[in-house]
Amino acid sequence: MATGHTVKAFDEDLDQLRASIAEMGGLAEDAIGKAMRALVQRDTTAADQVVAADKKIDALEMEVERAAVKLIALRAPMADDLREVVAALKIAGIVERIGDYAKNIAKRVHVVETTAKIEPLSLLPEMARIVSEMVHNVLDAFAARDAEKAIAVCERDRAVDDFYNSIFRTLLTFMMESPNNITPATHLLFIAKNLERIGDHSTNLAEMVYFAATGEQMAERPKGEDPIRSDRTDG
Repeated sequence: MATGHTVKAFDEDLDQLRASIAEMGGLAEDAIGKAMRALVQRDTTAADQVVAADKKIDALEMEVERAAVKLIALRAPMADDLREVVAALKIAGIVERIGDYAKNIAKRVHVVETTAKIEPLSLLPEMARIVSEMVHNVLDAFAARDAEKAIAVCERDRAVDDFYNSIFRTLLTFMMESPNNITPATHLLFIAKNLERIGDHSTNLAEMVYFAATGEQMAERPKGEDPIRSDRTDG
């Protein structure tokens, strides 16, 4: 039977794990916002800062992985505690991917910097705002072990899909108007795709949070039709 000292030590280790996840999430959320501002303002210096800052997210993921493995090996958590540690391990990997998508958006600022401003760009900041809130809310749900909040995050994904499909159709029309529009519109389409994937990953996080909190799988979510489906982060 675990002693009070052992239980306290485990709780402290778990709190540190949660803190590292929260820090990762905060950095990823910040990266999304900064990448979009850099895009709208054609600010390549700010975009480069987003790219450079991604190394911190990568380092935190490794820190979480080491801490989770150590926690399992030394504390041998059971049932609810084990689910939370495993969820933290998986969540860290997904948050790192979200950071990569933000980094990829920032990288494209250099490409679109010299092109004329095109109208579909105005749709992207709102889409980015929604996915950023999804990231924020799902990590809040993880910290609070709040299954209902996790479900609410999943429900917002349909709005992200609708945004993406609307942007896709708008950009396709824009490309057809002039060959000169094809290159900048293609880059904006990749940016929209990165945002859509952040939304998808946020729902994946929500499913993990739900499982960690309840021990049950979340009911399968209907997914809107995607005109271009891709899991690549290096578009």
